[in-house]
Amino acid sequence: MNGPESSMHKFVRNFKTLAREDVALVGGKNSSLGEMICALTNKGIVVPPGFGTTADCYWYYVDFNNIREKMNTLILEWQSGKATLKETGQACRNLFLRGDWPADAAAAIASAYVELSTKAGVGDLGVAVRSSATAEDLPDASFAGQQETFLNISGVNALLNACRRCYASLFTDRAISYRQTKGFDHMKVALSIGVQQMVRSDAGGSGVMFSIDTESGFDKVVLINAAWGLGENVVQGTVDPDEYQVFKPLLTDAMTVPIIQKKLGDKDVKMIYGDEHMPTRNVPTSKAERAAFVLDDQEILQLGRWACIIEEHYKCPMDIEWAKDGITGQLFIVQARPETVRSRRAVGIFQTFKVGKHGKVLVTGLSIGAAAVSGRLCLIESATDIGKFIDGSILVTKTTDPDWVPIMKRAAAIITDHGGRTSHAAIVSRELGVPAVVGTRNATFLLHTGQDVTVSCAEGDNGFVYDGISEITSETVDVTHLQPTKTKVMLNLANPASAFRWWQLPSDGIGLARMEFVVSNAIQIHPMALVHFDEIKDAATKDEIAKLTAGYPHKPDYFVEKLSRGLATLCAAVYPKPAIIRMSDFKTNEYANLIGGAEFEPKEENPMIGFRGASRYYSPLYREGFDLECKAIMRLREDMGFDNAVVMIPFCRTINEAKKVIRVMGENGLVRREENGLEVYVMCEIPSNVILAKEFTQHFDGFSIGSNDLTQLTLGVDRDSGELSDLFDEQDEAVKWMISKVITEARKAGRKIGLCGQAPSDHPEFADFLVNAGINSISVSPDSFVEVKKYVVAAELRGAQGKP
Repeated sequence: MNGPESSMHKFVRNFKTLAREDVALVGGKNSSLGEMICALTNKGIVVPPGFGTTADCYWYYVDFNNIREKMNTLILEWQSGKATLKETGQACRNLFLRGDWPADAAAAIASAYVELSTKAGVGDLGVAVRSSATAEDLPDASFAGQQETFLNISGVNALLNACRRCYASLFTDRAISYRQTKGFDHMKVALSIGVQQMVRSDAGGSGVMFSIDTESGFDKVVLINAAWGLGENVVQGTVDPDEYQVFKPLLTDAMTVPIIQKKLGDKDVKMIYGDEHMPTRNVPTSKAERAAFVLDDQEILQLGRWACIIEEHYKCPMDIEWAKDGITGQLFIVQARPETVRSRRAVGIFQTFKVGKHGKVLVTGLSIGAAAVSGRLCLIESATDIGKFIDGSILVTKTTDPDWVPIMKRAAAIITDHGGRTSHAAIVSRELGVPAVVGTRNATFLLHTGQDVTVSCAEGDNGFVYDGISEITSETVDVTHLQPTKTKVMLNLANPASAFRWWQLPSDGIGLARMEFVVSNAIQIHPMALVHFDEIKDAATKDEIAKLTAGYPHKPDYFVEKLSRGLATLCAAVYPKPAIIRMSDFKTNEYANLIGGAEFEPKEENPMIGFRGASRYYSPLYREGFDLECKAIMRLREDMGFDNAVVMIPFCRTINEAKKVIRVMGENGLVRREENGLEVYVMCEIPSNVILAKEFTQHFDGFSIGSNDLTQLTLGVDRDSGELSDLFDEQDEAVKWMISKVITEARKAGRKIGLCGQAPSDHPEFADFLVNAGINSISVSPDSFVEVKKYVVAAELRGAQGKP
């Protein structure tokens, strides 16, 4: 082929002609865009059209301006210590910025741009101009943020100038430093430029999503961040975005809505179109925009499904940028590349951290990484002051961009005011293995240089900065050699924020999920205060409830939605294995501590054996609150699709009480297995549960022994009494007799029976007794899982050999 067409093909390639194998030709970003357009459009993925300049075009520009040898000399001088990185970077960039475009290369770019504009029906189409290095996004290296992006560029001259600046950005200080660290030859890395039709997300929203949990590596969720306007603010971390999590295995069912998390971000600014002098600019968002989610549920699900399609095609977890056109409402994928940090870590071997006694909480944010570290703060507010950073300190700043990478490498931990899990600070911290707490909102206001603190990212989704130096312990957990057991070993979990930390444990499900933890932490409000909001007498309490439930015209909906999402996260961590959810088991004094609770709770002398558990569920004092709990379970199972949720009734004293609770549940749609597969268990924690075990089997599908309360009520010892602590012994013969008795009765009736009390977690050898007694399952805290599992393996082996 000769003439203009061959010249254009040499210098410019339409995305429709590219595939993922073309990295050497047009770089990772552009080859991936071409791959999606060619292979995934028929699966519903929508990618804006565009074209990429080739590596040949880059080298042609370099040689046309006679700068190859000059670049090489500059790099060699820097590598030999004759020049600084700053001097070298500026000199290399100037070589490109002062260069001229070869006429045929410029004509090819202009022709492709005019064709793109014509097809869009626009004179001078607004385009995004992105750099795409020909060695980027390799499995063990991410060039994210190393080169420049220019948005809303229109007109041939502006486009050619933006392309020239893209070429120059191959030699930013951060890009040079990164290539040197990774061992890339500076003279063998070329730059392709992606020119893509702009999505009108300036009038809509945009963001980033990962097809894997970025902190734990849990591969069954899609994490989506979203903000108003163009997407650069999310990538750069200059806004605190909305955060959504979608459970992938249930996305195939069109009838379910498996959105397990929705967090409203501040989103205090948005990037919109500017003018020819400043193509984009940031403006404050309105109060209405800050109070609203960027995406509705159907849009969240659509993006989640697209992430699954893209991941399945590429056969690896993906890092994806998306945009929503505010004019048409259509969603687009604008970039996709392999995730390069979490997906490359070994599965089955991980490190856990624990923070001992610590000082007060100074600030909180999103945790990045699962580590903890103590040290001295160094607050740097501006990139111009980077030179003041003290190596080994904990960096505190408003936000980071690629210019901060050199000191991020030297930091013990990082704390930022702004940013979400997909921000620059989060991505780089993850890649460097440095714990970070991002999106604290006010760290630079509350913290100061020289202050000693402990940064903890070891407690789930929330990261904490504690005052002072704390004792930190760590342990390497290896579950790759654990043998399977007949006796199921399950987990006791309460905190949804930390549930995904334990996905690598080969557990048989969750044996105890404490509903009250979700109520006290995620909801905070007494359910009866929501049902009877208008009747609350205390004005301050009413105002506090109104603020927390803003956006919920019907206050009880707040309880149902928050509770179902928290429980869904727990169910997701072990799906499709069972998650046994204990209905609320607060004591009256604990209920009274919830917001609005004091007006609805009686005062008791001994709440431990008072108005708790099953007795509340049919009582006029709480029945409406229990109705909300049931509605949350219905939403969890029916609407969200988590049919692995099992319900468990605590502190059920009598058979008559069991009948009343089952009836109330049925009136709320929660009917046992004949109706919809729902199983209902009962806690065995009262002597009457053992004495009448045969009768209880007629009303429940299984038992879960609560060894704490059973010990307390068998021995008559207050489990919270320090004076009687020597008498409180779950391995006492009387308690063991009770446990053996109820196991025997449950097995006779064909009912499942497990133990979810503290005993095996504190005394793993107690597992021997339970296995020999014939228990079906043992539920333990995650940190004792491996040790208990080993005891169960040994006990079963001895049993198989006929040894005691």
